[in-house]
Amino acid sequence: MTRAQGRSRRVKVTVEAIVDITDENALEQAALADIEATQFSVSDDSDLSVTQVRQDEQDHIRGDAVAAVQWFIDAGGVIDDRAGIEFVEATESVVEIDELGVPLSAWPRFAELLPLCTCGADDCNHCSGFQLTPRTAAALWTAAGILADHAYDDVLEHGDEPVDDTGAWSVFDEFPRITWRQNAVWRRQAARSFDDLSDDLAAGHWPQPRCPAEEMALHLILRSAEAAVDDDWATFAEGYADLPEHEDDHDWDVLTETLFQDLDILTLFSKQLDGIENPDADQNRELGIGDYRPQAWFERFLNMEPRDPRRPFRR
Repeated sequence: MTRAQGRSRRVKVTVEAIVDITDENALEQAALADIEATQFSVSDDSDLSVTQVRQDEQDHIRGDAVAAVQWFIDAGGVIDDRAGIEFVEATESVVEIDELGVPLSAWPRFAELLPLCTCGADDCNHCSGFQLTPRTAAALWTAAGILADHAYDDVLEHGDEPVDDTGAWSVFDEFPRITWRQNAVWRRQAARSFDDLSDDLAAGHWPQPRCPAEEMALHLILRSAEAAVDDDWATFAEGYADLPEHEDDHDWDVLTETLFQDLDILTLFSKQLDGIENPDADQNRELGIGDYRPQAWFERFLNMEPRDPRRPFRR
């Protein structure tokens, strides 16, 4: 077996470590002090100051010993620079385990994060409107995680290859064709959009898209969650059966009306509206759609808060 001339061999290194947390308070204080001593920088066009970036990092680990452990991990330091090798990338993940090494449940506590109101009072702000229920949130969160995994798999397997409709892709062949020739960097950002919405749900927030990429991700999440619930997978999912039921559970139509500002991104699937993604196109101007060219997919909507530009990729 021979390799193409000039093509390097790539090696994936897997290192597993188990850490006992013997003093959570000492760990947290050490992490806070290390963050305080760390030099941060921000780009000229960043919405955050260095002080805000440092504060965000400290807020992230307060009360979370697992996050404090992750702060001290340097995945890129697993192997030193040596002759004949070139470091490409590294990621790390931290999960709490039991005495047998089995990961503890990663399910967010949706019943606590999204408490249901059943008072039925006409003047109740909760009962009088639609509620994002724990069961709906669990279905969306699970679908988002699965799609994120598949999207990252697409990136790793196909890299910069153009998307096609042969069935070889898991997620990106479900995107509009105008995105099919984007590179791996773009696709990795798009994969993170699924995680961003998943993180919103895990924090007890409604998953409202903040940019076109998140709009596309949410459409796929809703479709996947609906299909999964219809196939009864959720009744057997860990923790799902213990969540309270509610009449607003799995109302996908109302969710679509509530979570999206508009459905403009779906026009990109129409062959009759070719070019409508360009803000200079007549049809785009008439409908007031805005810039939906692929290079603008990660630009936040002006009426939405920006996401932390330093948030990690899962891989």
